[in-house]
Amino acid sequence: MPNQKGNQVLSLEDVYALQQLVARFANSFDLKDWVRLERCLAPELHTDYSDLRGTPPERMSSSRFVELRRSALQELQTHHLAGHVEIEGSGSVGTVKASMAIYRRNALGEVLNTHCLYIFGVARTDGAWTINSIVQKVFINHGQTAIHKGIEK
Repeated sequence: MPNQKGNQVLSLEDVYALQQLVARFANSFDLKDWVRLERCLAPELHTDYSDLRGTPPERMSSSRFVELRRSALQELQTHHLAGHVEIEGSGSVGTVKASMAIYRRNALGEVLNTHCLYIFGVARTDGAWTINSIVQKVFINHGQTAIHKGIEK
């Protein structure tokens, strides 16, 4: 449906699909369902986890993204809680902003908790929405960064 400027805005079905995409993305980490995580992603994506990891933004394949997360998080218990979802877009592209609290615990009971904002670039291809860009802005980190293998030491 067009807005006042004549641009195509997202339908309620698209908004629902994007909320579900963010939920699947977050739950995939906690379930250690790496196949499901990869299905949330475009074949290639831009990532910027510089606030958490101390690494520069980069472009990578979805399989590389998933392998990096699997190797860093497989041994940790995690719980990703998403809320305050803002969705903007038109046609087949958009941006989803989601506040997230990420709880992590290792076998020794040490924790690393992150409160952040994810900014997802999304696109609809062949009728399905996928994430093609991920930027994580960290507000609060609390705990032992050493338990997370993906953080630069």
